[in-house]
Amino acid sequence: MRAVVIGSGPNGLCAAIELVGAGFDVRVIEGAAEPGGGCRSGPLDVPGFVHDHCSAIHPMARLSEAITALPLEEHGLRWIDPDAPLAHPFDGGRVAVQARDLGAMPEAWQRAFEPFVRRADELFVDALAPPGIPHSPLLMARLGVDAVRSALSFTNSFDDPDLKALFLGLAGHSVLPLETAGSSAIGLALGIAAHHVGWPFPEGGAGALSRALIGHLESLGGVVETGRWIASLEDLPEDALVLFDTSPAAMVRIAGEALPTRYTDKLARFRHGPGLCKVDYVLDEPIPWENPACARAATVHLGGPAEALLASERACWEGRVEEQPLVLLTQCSLFDSSRGEHTAWAYCHVPAGSDQDVSERIEAQIERFAPGFGDVVQYRHVTTAAGLERLNPNYIGGDVNGGAATLDQIWTRPLGWGEPWATPNPRLFLCSASTPPGGGVHGLCGLHAARSAIRRRTR
Repeated sequence: MRAVVIGSGPNGLCAAIELVGAGFDVRVIEGAAEPGGGCRSGPLDVPGFVHDHCSAIHPMARLSEAITALPLEEHGLRWIDPDAPLAHPFDGGRVAVQARDLGAMPEAWQRAFEPFVRRADELFVDALAPPGIPHSPLLMARLGVDAVRSALSFTNSFDDPDLKALFLGLAGHSVLPLETAGSSAIGLALGIAAHHVGWPFPEGGAGALSRALIGHLESLGGVVETGRWIASLEDLPEDALVLFDTSPAAMVRIAGEALPTRYTDKLARFRHGPGLCKVDYVLDEPIPWENPACARAATVHLGGPAEALLASERACWEGRVEEQPLVLLTQCSLFDSSRGEHTAWAYCHVPAGSDQDVSERIEAQIERFAPGFGDVVQYRHVTTAAGLERLNPNYIGGDVNGGAATLDQIWTRPLGWGEPWATPNPRLFLCSASTPPGGGVHGLCGLHAARSAIRRRTR
């Protein structure tokens, strides 16, 4: 039995590992010269410094059976846990820090999160599982009540404006207007994960996770081939299962003639969200935060009060970028010396497909909370939303989440019926972040797709 996985992101690699374990002869084919998809790291233009090309912080990997069940430590993977998952500074030197310990948080925050953090193991088993009847239906129903709310509505229970902004920054990872229904879901998941498993990252950069997955796959007999773009199914063995760690549009380009028109027409209505403009930095010294508490976390959200965050995340859906956008920043080298002396990256959300360089606005936000930041910048590398898509065709318009996380797509992507990874062609499966459970570095889209393929092949 042969199987081919097109794309070598974490989902594609986890799919390949599951298929090898089921007895398939598996080959992963990657168009880029380097495997890993959005989970890569390495130097840019300055030798000796390691930058994460896209993803950096991976709490969902710690919660994923697709990753935690594998002996990746044997292949060099080491996790680093910062003292605090997240910091969110404000003008005047204040800072809200999300502590790993829920008991260290203000009482209102504890009331909102305690029911879920206390049973987080059960919750994430259901939340990350294939669609179906949950093992803990009452717990999931309670989560669902909050998850379908807007992020703004969820913060109504917080009298402290700093707590409101802290949660809205979390919800900003949804890349949705924060007043819209369902925009609280990703904020809740990340907030619960922060108290349950922290916000860890791989020592040596995100690519260390991909290298460990590849090392394990190859130890089982799987093969990874790079630098080969697949144009059509004619490029592949006729008898092989084919799993696509790609966007739905790319799957249709490659395999459209093997799929019914009614199916491809529905896939064409799958929506992608805004993109992002990202700046990678080499620094002469650590970021000079006005409040040193920002150095407790590898992730810092920069945007100030709730009103500014709301305006920022609304603007990118309206074709604009605010002068003071929500900026998401990582400073992993504070905790990981293997990346070079000092590095950081920062990004903000921009309209889909934008080729606008908004690095000045990003840098002004950093300077706002870290006066003198510009003086420590040795080098900067800017990637626009359009540039992201050129680097990785799966990031359509710069959308790194594999599709808009709107209420009608977050749990039911890409079509909302049947087995979401399967297609009408029994040979072909979609295993990318455009399937449940969606974006993030967890490999579960690949694991679920591989299991779906194995079940169908067995039948």
